[in-house]
Amino acid sequence: MRFNPQGSQFRLREDSGRERYRVHLHRFLIEELEKRGIDVGDVDRRLLGNHIAGLVDDFISREGIAVNTGERERLIDEMLNEILGYGPLEELFRDPHISDILVNGPERVVVERHGRLEETGVRFVDESHVMRVLQRMLAPTGRRLDESSPMVDARLADGSRLNAIIAPLALDGPDISIRKARRDQLSAGELLANGAFTPEMLSFLRRSVEARMNMLVSGGTGTGKTTLLNLLGQFIDPDQRIITIEDTAELQLDHPHVVSLETRPPNAEGEGEVTARDIVRNVLRMRPDRVVVGEVRGVEVMDLLQAMNTGHDGSMSTLHANNPADALSRLEMLVGFTGYRGSESTLRQMIASALDLLVHVSRTRDGRRRVTSVQELVECRDGNYVLNELFSWDPASGGYRRPASGFLSSKLQRVEGALP
Repeated sequence: MRFNPQGSQFRLREDSGRERYRVHLHRFLIEELEKRGIDVGDVDRRLLGNHIAGLVDDFISREGIAVNTGERERLIDEMLNEILGYGPLEELFRDPHISDILVNGPERVVVERHGRLEETGVRFVDESHVMRVLQRMLAPTGRRLDESSPMVDARLADGSRLNAIIAPLALDGPDISIRKARRDQLSAGELLANGAFTPEMLSFLRRSVEARMNMLVSGGTGTGKTTLLNLLGQFIDPDQRIITIEDTAELQLDHPHVVSLETRPPNAEGEGEVTARDIVRNVLRMRPDRVVVGEVRGVEVMDLLQAMNTGHDGSMSTLHANNPADALSRLEMLVGFTGYRGSESTLRQMIASALDLLVHVSRTRDGRRRVTSVQELVECRDGNYVLNELFSWDPASGGYRRPASGFLSSKLQRVEGALP
């Protein structure tokens, strides 16, 4: 097959021409590798790189493309990424300072770096190019994405979480949201240095975990709920058995005795689904000391609350909410989805009995993720929750304050000496 882009000389710095012959080069490489019977999945990257280098040289020569040595090496690396990796996104995955990658159609790729969104110069050729890279990401996960199933949530091989939505739901081209997995979880010292909390708060949270208090970490999207849950997991006694349940596994608890479980979506025929509620119910037969639900978002909430109320002290979960009071309202709403028919007062008594601490995290105006409130759920009195705020972030002063506490419940007094 002969490729003949318009004109005989193309410069790499001319973006439109560069993209055109990159597409032609990619197709040329795929065809040549197929002709030679080379299975890219079974070939060492270095050996495949040698094959591709030779083919790139053949293509450059036959098409009369003017390139220098550096441009040639970059072309070879790009083609390796196109065939084996994530195409234009590969360099973003390599950048350790990027936490989120957002693809809004082929023309716009945005990243989050140090808590702030930034435009990038990364572009795809067209929507088909986005789809090729997306399908390559999804291939090892076994997840389906097409017109009949246009949304997908998956965990990539490196632990990154991917969500994608395509036509007919996405009107401006495929939309991809990737939360990159951290190779090394942030330590308590790093979070302290970043202003996520104060030493006093950290000491209190550590002792609360050791005292097996049940905790709910609430906050908005991307505020650091999972990061905080990973940190709290480090404080659990190493002799205790932890079982985690997630829709897409993100937790990386630094603990010697963790069993990680993940839900399963239905297959193409709508069968085989395993929900969080299915797993939580089974987990209670697996002798857990603590149950950690990555995020409570459905009817599994009832089983989690029952676990907290029946001897699995020290269990934890996260929940999307704007503040601690909103978190309690959302819990009640989720319980309603289970078909609960009891009174509101009885439900609130059950929630107050199950939960000890509400820890809320937010992203403040400076882009930092902070624990902005720690509240004790004291009890349910006359049908209303009694909350006792222990720590809070004051935006006006840019610092933390200790509200005047009324009293410490018997539950909180288990944390001996935690609050002077």
